[in-house]
Amino acid sequence: MHRQYSVVLIKPDGVKRGLIGEIITRIEKIGLKMIACKFIWIDKEFASKHYGYDEKWFVDTGKRALEFYKEHGLDPKEKVGTMDAREMGEFIQKLNIEYLTEGPVLAMIWQGPHAVEIIRKLVGPTYPQIAPPGTIRGDYSFDSPLFSNTNNKPLRNLIHASSSAEEAKFERQLWFKEDEIFGIN
Repeated sequence: MHRQYSVVLIKPDGVKRGLIGEIITRIEKIGLKMIACKFIWIDKEFASKHYGYDEKWFVDTGKRALEFYKEHGLDPKEKVGTMDAREMGEFIQKLNIEYLTEGPVLAMIWQGPHAVEIIRKLVGPTYPQIAPPGTIRGDYSFDSPLFSNTNNKPLRNLIHASSSAEEAKFERQLWFKEDEIFGIN
């Protein structure tokens, strides 16, 4: 049977709120298997490798943010000081790094058929305020880009899950050494 894996991070707000057991239980109940797990407090250099590891990330993230500001009648120049997509991406990376380094993170690798897709469904959309009930973000978080952007703070959404097999491969190599991973047949 084809085995795919996904990197899942319970971010500092999920750790602080004591949601580790609940999140692990939800993933286990689906039938996926944890093949690596570690509790870690990362520094800003490490977090910058996770958020914004290439030029495309900065530009795409910045473009999405600029579109969001426009849709909501907000002036990014007034709020952030830029109208440039790359600079906006750098600003968002800075907020994300602050968020990911504000406390310990539980990093895990989950394995099973369609692991990336299944975990993304379970986690719910990136923006908690639109995540449906029954998803982790829909049940345990309420933050929104509007609140975050208007207050120049990171979007707190409890959890990260790889968005593709390619991203999972990159994140696996970033977060884990091969001798920390225990495959299950």
